Amino acid sequence: MDTANQERDRVLIPTGHDGVTCTCVRSLAQKGIGAVVASEKSNVPAAASRYCDESVTLPPPRQGLSSYRDALVALAERDDVRTIVPVRPEDAYLLSRYEESFAEHVSLVVPSMPQLERVFDRLQLAAAAEAAGVPVPETRRLSDVDDWTPELLIKSRYNVLTDAYLDDMGPDDVNVVKGIHHVGRGETPDVEAIREEMCHDPIVQEFVRTDGEFMFTGLYDHGEPLATFQHRQIRGNSYTGGGGVYRRSIADPELERVGRALLDELDWHGLACIEYMRDATTGEYVLTEINPRMWQSLPSTVHAGADFPWYYWLAATGRTDEIDDRYRVGVGTHMLYGELGYLRSVITEESPHVERPSIPGTIWDIGSSIVREPRFDYLTLDDPGPFFAGLCRTLPDGVGDRLPWPRDADNPAPRHA
Repeated sequence: MDTANQERDRVLIPTGHDGVTCTCVRSLAQKGIGAVVASEKSNVPAAASRYCDESVTLPPPRQGLSSYRDALVALAERDDVRTIVPVRPEDAYLLSRYEESFAEHVSLVVPSMPQLERVFDRLQLAAAAEAAGVPVPETRRLSDVDDWTPELLIKSRYNVLTDAYLDDMGPDDVNVVKGIHHVGRGETPDVEAIREEMCHDPIVQEFVRTDGEFMFTGLYDHGEPLATFQHRQIRGNSYTGGGGVYRRSIADPELERVGRALLDELDWHGLACIEYMRDATTGEYVLTEINPRMWQSLPSTVHAGADFPWYYWLAATGRTDEIDDRYRVGVGTHMLYGELGYLRSVITEESPHVERPSIPGTIWDIGSSIVREPRFDYLTLDDPGPFFAGLCRTLPDGVGDRLPWPRDADNPAPRHA
């Protein structure tokens, strides 16, 4: 084993099948920083990267948050681990809630619990946006809605469900509810069934007709911006929306204004990924949500020159003066198996709000854009493992298991300089 590699500083990245972790691993490896990829799941894409120093197994967070926390703390106690990067909602919550426990061993750049609660509770987030002068859809609890005449959306009130918000959950309980119900004009949903599905009283928001979806991201140091970035989402996980799978970097002063205004109102600290939609009638950027962690489209951010994994490392290690937040505008990138998910949604999904694109037109749009802008999130010639790992998960049950990609999380990946 390479002695220099064995002794280098490392970052701990708890993850699931989040491909964003691979970008963190590759980015930091270029700077000489190793990565310990930790997960309760097998076949983790980042663990298949040739740049992954080590992969370790964690207990499942949703089967006991305290055991999961203790396992992360034990890894944080290692002398070579300097910080932890949040890439999942439950990890963003855990690191903020138990920051003092982790701070004994590693340096974190995460929001305080009061800051996190304003973001994770979408009712509080809507109030914060209004206070900052940032447009936000009318937002109410499901139990407060008695008029189903308008077009509406029903979504989880909380980014994560924990005992911090719900009395019937204990300190070991955590859950993430991502489903969104599109309610057509005059349609009355089954309210009790939705409450049971979402395990709480969710929120209802007015449906906003848009002409585009956008992302504003930032890394903040106690209210001061260290770096920001913007992109326009051209295609998402689904034709109805979701995380970006084809995006292009932009620099819009108005998007910068509303992004900074909200984070100023929150006196933010740490990572923030803010999703906006542009109102097709008014042209205003309307807030969708904030995620205080690395984001799904991080690879496109790094492709454009905004290296947020490196920025996070610099902030965690007291070197913020080395952050150069300039990036290139007009850089388009694709998540290839995400594009397959978009095509699948066109074939199988329906929405009362969004017209479904034609299948031939979708195939043409995807193919022509890939030829025009052949930049990909995970597919690289020097490190193909993560791409095939992600691809295996999109194949029919049992097919991916017979392929050689990727390594299992129970078995350490080889170390590389």
